[in-house]
Amino acid sequence: MHLFAGSSHPKLAEALAKELKIDLGTITLKAFSNGERYVRFLESVRGKDVYLLQTGTLRPNEDLLELFLICQAAKLSFASAVHVIMPHFPYARQDRVAAPREPISAKLVAHLLEESGADHLITMHLHSDQIQGFFSIPVDVLDARPIFAEYLRKKKLQNFVIVAPDIGSAKDAKKFADVVGAGLAILHKSRPEHHKAEILEVVGDVKGKTCVIIDDMIDTASTLAAARTELIKRGAHKDVYAMATHAIFSGPAIERLKKAKFKEIVVSDSLPVKKSAVPGLTVLPIAPMLAEVIGHVERGESVTAIYHQ
Repeated sequence: MHLFAGSSHPKLAEALAKELKIDLGTITLKAFSNGERYVRFLESVRGKDVYLLQTGTLRPNEDLLELFLICQAAKLSFASAVHVIMPHFPYARQDRVAAPREPISAKLVAHLLEESGADHLITMHLHSDQIQGFFSIPVDVLDARPIFAEYLRKKKLQNFVIVAPDIGSAKDAKKFADVVGAGLAILHKSRPEHHKAEILEVVGDVKGKTCVIIDDMIDTASTLAAARTELIKRGAHKDVYAMATHAIFSGPAIERLKKAKFKEIVVSDSLPVKKSAVPGLTVLPIAPMLAEVIGHVERGESVTAIYHQ
């Protein structure tokens, strides 16, 4: 088994290699003066299982194209199998035609990944479950809930409730609430336009309770900021927590989170993020989980078993 990494998240690549007790494979990654990407393996991958780590950052188009080129280079170099590890899958929110004449971008990215030579995808907390159905190759969608649940248990919060930021995330929030032994509240959200959110209603008892909002991602933080404001209006305790797998933090996100004054914001390192970016930010490592999953894949064992030990 050989692990190579794109340029999107060097710190995670190093942490994963350390967990696996292997050295990162050597590969050239650069751009020509006109911006075109260039990749080249500097060691043989013929007949080997190759794992490629590349996540979607604030430059998703470059991350994807570089990944496509690495996948094709591996295939053309006779790699036995190409396993792509992409913790944050870009374009995941564009999973259907929501308005006339729109593309289904997530499906197109899935097809391009397969066409470039990927045999298997390992990703984390997709924005919607149906994206897995866009692929004809095996896809392991890892669940970040065990990482967050363990962290939350250590905090020993009292009289707290898990909050789903919208109807679509209610199912995942309910599962998480059951794991940590808390109640559930659901926010009814409206989006008048992209990156703007309005909370119309709160379903569930939040009065006097510590609220923990859990979501798959924090992008511009419009949902989180609006949610905290509405929860406080409904009588929730002033200490509001936020938890999300993917810390995208684009546009006005940092400023919004600073103004919102959450008690704590807990994210994973599926994207590169600095702990100093926002006051009260906690970044939980995913390298141990990824290493365990890769170990199960290599041994032909169930990945689902990791969550049911």
